Amino acid sequence: MLKLTYTENGFSLERLSQSLEEWVTTRVILALRAASSLCVEPSTASFLLPSDLPQLNHLERMREGEDAIALSICDAEYIEVSLQGTWMTSDSDGETGIFVTSMSYAVEFFLLKLWEESQTRTRCLP
Repeated sequence: MLKLTYTENGFSLERLSQSLEEWVTTRVILALRAASSLCVEPSTASFLLPSDLPQLNHLERMREGEDAIALSICDAEYIEVSLQGTWMTSDSDGETGIFVTSMSYAVEFFLLKLWEESQTRTRCLP
């Protein structure tokens, strides 16, 4: 399962070994026990990857048969990765929250590695 955490300052991506259903159930129970509101709904999430990552062609081939992921060319510099999954937030009108999705292990792992590489590149820029 991939977990994207959207904050006021950006987002982070991580891969969790729990199943999507188990993780969402745990979060809902936690919200109920804490008496806090939680909005859970099917949704899509997107993020950008540099279009010059050499492994993007491999991701294009790997995602065949995966309905939860789509790739779109944004411009000469970026590719948009769109994912289908579940959006969870305590503020239904806000832009912060957690998005979770489940795909094959190989696609999740490879997508995480591409995102980590793009973050390394961003930190190395002057």
